[in-house]
Amino acid sequence: MRNGIFRSHVLLPALLGAAVVGLPHLALADAMQTYHLTLEDHTFLPSHLEVPANTRFLIEVTNKDGTTAEFESYDMKFEKIVVGQGHVTAHAGPLPAGTYKFFDDYHPEATGTLTAVAPKE
Repeated sequence: MRNGIFRSHVLLPALLGAAVVGLPHLALADAMQTYHLTLEDHTFLPSHLEVPANTRFLIEVTNKDGTTAEFESYDMKFEKIVVGQGHVTAHAGPLPAGTYKFFDDYHPEATGTLTAVAPKE
C-alpha cells in the first residue's frame, strides 16, 4: 500500500510537469502559418508557394490521387509519405530568402517551388 501511495505522489506531478512542458510546442504549431498544396493528377497545385523568409511554417499536402506520393525536398530537408486520398503536414523553415524545390519522389513529373521572401524595408 505504501508503495502505491508513494508512486501516485511521484507519478502524478511528473506527468503534469511533462504535460505543461509540452503545451508551448502545441501553441507554437497553432501559431505557425499553414500553406496548402494539393496533389491532383500527379501535379502540385499551386506549383509555387511564397512564404516569409526566416520564419517557421507548415505545409499541408492533400493528395487527391488514388496512389501514394512522397512529398520531398532536399532543399528544405523533409520527406513525407502521403497516401492516396490522404493528407500530411510538413514543418519547414526558417529559411533564408531564396527559392527551394519540392517534388513527389514517386512521380517525378510532380514538382514545385517555394520562395522565401525577405520583408521589404
